[in-house]
Amino acid sequence: MAKSILILCGDYMENYEVMVLFQALLAYGVSVHVVFPGKKTGDVCQTAVHQGLGHQTYYESRGHNFTVNVTFDEVDASKYDGLVIPGGRAPKYLAMNESVLDLVRKFFSSGKPIASICHGS
Repeated sequence: MAKSILILCGDYMENYEVMVLFQALLAYGVSVHVVFPGKKTGDVCQTAVHQGLGHQTYYESRGHNFTVNVTFDEVDASKYDGLVIPGGRAPKYLAMNESVLDLVRKFFSSGKPIASICHGS
């Protein structure tokens, strides 16, 4: 049976951290669902590309449009094998959303793996 992973997204998440992960998981036969609080299947979130300039500074440019393939309010944490939270600016805003926190708590309390990347930690 194929594994199923939920990716929790938001505007200005790091492009590379979500695009490459999404494509790699699909290549390995993993079912990947992408959700964004307040958005529905087919809606788009924007990614951002961050390039280091040295001296602990960076430049942010617009990345790809990333399509949400599951409506956030329809997510049932029990149907997934794990949760991924990419970095970028999105986690700062996601962390203030009580529905997001409830979802993360469900994964945590059930002992399922939660992978966070960079600012997603």
